[in-house]
Amino acid sequence: MIATSRSQQRLFNIIVFLVLCAGVMIAATPLLYMVSTAFKGAAYVQEIPPRLIPETVTLENFEQAFTSRNFGRALLNSAFVAISTALLVTALASMMAYSFARFEFRGKGAIYAMLLIMLMIPGVVLLIPQFILAKNLGLMNSLPGLILVYSAGPLAFNTFMLRGFFENLPRELEESAIIDGANSLTVFWRIMLPLAAPAISTVAVFSFLGAWDEYVLALNFLTDESLRTLPIAIANFRGAHSTNWGLVFAGSLTAVIPTVLLFVFFQRYFIQGITTGAVRG
Repeated sequence: MIATSRSQQRLFNIIVFLVLCAGVMIAATPLLYMVSTAFKGAAYVQEIPPRLIPETVTLENFEQAFTSRNFGRALLNSAFVAISTALLVTALASMMAYSFARFEFRGKGAIYAMLLIMLMIPGVVLLIPQFILAKNLGLMNSLPGLILVYSAGPLAFNTFMLRGFFENLPRELEESAIIDGANSLTVFWRIMLPLAAPAISTVAVFSFLGAWDEYVLALNFLTDESLRTLPIAIANFRGAHSTNWGLVFAGSLTAVIPTVLLFVFFQRYFIQGITTGAVRG
């Protein structure tokens, strides 16, 4: 009986391993094809059957991408917008979440309920109101205006996630600091923020990725080509009658690399922040 049970368990583990390998291959094939095509010459981009490993590796696509249509400027614009959005969202969401978790004030329940209702509204529904509001406030065709729009979107969800984290931090630490003469701002800055580093890192990563990859709002809010962000610059490589896929994939790979590095460096905080928010929130 024991030998049979072990054989069944071993067979089950093998099946699970094979299924996971198949899933990884299915998920990784488009990425591998993008990387392969980015390093191919123009004559080999659409060869049939396609090859994942090119015979001749070239950087021609990257050189052409960075010297055409303000691609380098778009890369800097996206970096500025994404970093600024991450910092602004992290600052606002952490302060709002701490206030909801620790302070009592009039209308707290109603305000928090409105915040939760905002989570149920699809972002595409707000596109036209955001456009009209930004136009009336003079925020159109400007990177600071785009940063404000990007920051408003994920603020409700990030506040909700951080509130659950702050609520489960021990109050004794705050009480001890207050007894020692610290005010609420000092407690928040010196004690709560370091303890909430995993959740705050998760908020920063989500906010950065959301602003880095966003296309629709940037396309509608920015008309000056010098202000265009990276997704728009990549989309502009598509021609009216033909598309240079080598350029498109070279630009896409350039856009993917910072996100991969960001996840690698913050992986520990990212996973810890997600699991903590899911369990404690």
